[in-house]
Amino acid sequence: MIPFSVLDLSPVVRGATPGDALRNSRDLAIHAESLGFHRYWLAEHHNMTGIASAATAVVIGYVAEATRHIRVGSGGIMLPNHAPLVIAEQFGTLASLYPGRIDLGLGRAPGTDQGTARALRRTLGPSDDRFPDDVLELQRYLGPLQPGQAVRAVPGMDTNVPLWLLGSSLFSARLAAELGLPFAFASHFAPDLMLKALEVYRTMFRPSQTLARPYAMLGINVVAADTDDEARRLFTSQQQAFWNLRRGAPGQLPPPVNSLDGVWTPMEKAQVEHALSCAVVGSPTRVRDGLADFIARTGADELIITAQVFDHEARKRSYTLVAEQRERMAQAA
Repeated sequence: MIPFSVLDLSPVVRGATPGDALRNSRDLAIHAESLGFHRYWLAEHHNMTGIASAATAVVIGYVAEATRHIRVGSGGIMLPNHAPLVIAEQFGTLASLYPGRIDLGLGRAPGTDQGTARALRRTLGPSDDRFPDDVLELQRYLGPLQPGQAVRAVPGMDTNVPLWLLGSSLFSARLAAELGLPFAFASHFAPDLMLKALEVYRTMFRPSQTLARPYAMLGINVVAADTDDEARRLFTSQQQAFWNLRRGAPGQLPPPVNSLDGVWTPMEKAQVEHALSCAVVGSPTRVRDGLADFIARTGADELIITAQVFDHEARKRSYTLVAEQRERMAQAA
């Protein structure tokens, strides 16, 4: 049975604070570790009142300190926002404190709106142009010292923190294949190119010192509850949040509602359902069948599961049910 992991956006629910969200992330990571999840990733977003993980490396340290063996990392760090040396030092520090447990997933989007991106970077240019060079530069800083190398990451040098490339299009699939790196696709919100990106990555993959064969992890939304109706109700929080983001009005994660009829138009509903189509929502049996189908359809080497659920205990319960169904799938295999 393939590994299951967790992608946490540290959601700030309506009426709560970022501190509440970060403490919930820490608690969820402890819970996920106890359930046998393989890794726990946090994502860089900026200027979003509903997401508390902007200082991603800091949150990773907070989570890693509270856990013992689960891998903790970024899903991802938006590399165009940062100098590669700074990221090498941050993740070199994390790897020095928590050896063998830190992952560095890299994205090339800003993780925010254009105005905030300017505030982060001061100047903006095409991220595609620099991203491959920045990845290679970062990889050098995290590797062994080379002859004549004057600039070193301390900590960072020779930690060999595993790099992942993240993407929602074909660009990072090609680059991950060319560099022989593991690849994570954001199918949980951008499903259209998922299968094509997997084909490109697997077909073009070149073995490297890092990886002998392609390794693809796919994002998927999973909300599990004791009944289908309850799971669908819990999922309405994520549906509302996603539509608010599409409307240009992101905010704190709203509470669930019994029905979204009258809240959105049929066209809006269709757009959200399409974007979130890589989702399994329902009772334990429905979740097991849905996950098995998704794995069979994609050939994923690993799943990274996200659940934007308003009630923290309900979110923990969802991951508990997912872990139970994974165990049943493993026994059946």
